[in-house]
Amino acid sequence: MSTYYRRNLPHIEKDGSSYFVTFSTKEGIVLTEEARTLVFDHCLFENNRKVHLHAFVVMPDHVHMLFTPLEGPRGYAYELAEIMRGIKGASSHSVNKLMRRMGALWQPESFDRIIRSDDDFEYRMIYIVQNPIAAKLAKGPDDYRWAWQESAQPRAAAVHGSI
Repeated sequence: MSTYYRRNLPHIEKDGSSYFVTFSTKEGIVLTEEARTLVFDHCLFENNRKVHLHAFVVMPDHVHMLFTPLEGPRGYAYELAEIMRGIKGASSHSVNKLMRRMGALWQPESFDRIIRSDDDFEYRMIYIVQNPIAAKLAKGPDDYRWAWQESAQPRAAAVHGSI
């Protein structure tokens, strides 16, 4: 099943597809190390609940994720809006409490892209792992504690959808 919806950005979903998603803090709010840890924990919490996480990184003012939505109780994959609402909402609440602030932490929109091939998947995985290095926050892929990737194992062909 494919769906399309639009807020300010178009969002296309297709069952069985993997997604590269980026979301940013509102007005360039910089996340402290403790705040990044909270966001990291909220992202990881969703692994094997609503998504199969492949990789993600929490940067000082944005997050990149690569995941495949899991099937929900109604037999359909969880929708991106529901997944992102859960991650962004819960992490916003925790971070706001930590930083003693109120209001929106994240921009209302997220940028999402359906992964269209194994090459695209690998490119996005490398991009996520290399993001802290490119930003000069780490020297190597294991030097940034707010980056995570699944252990190397064969992925099922069904992970990647196509349009």
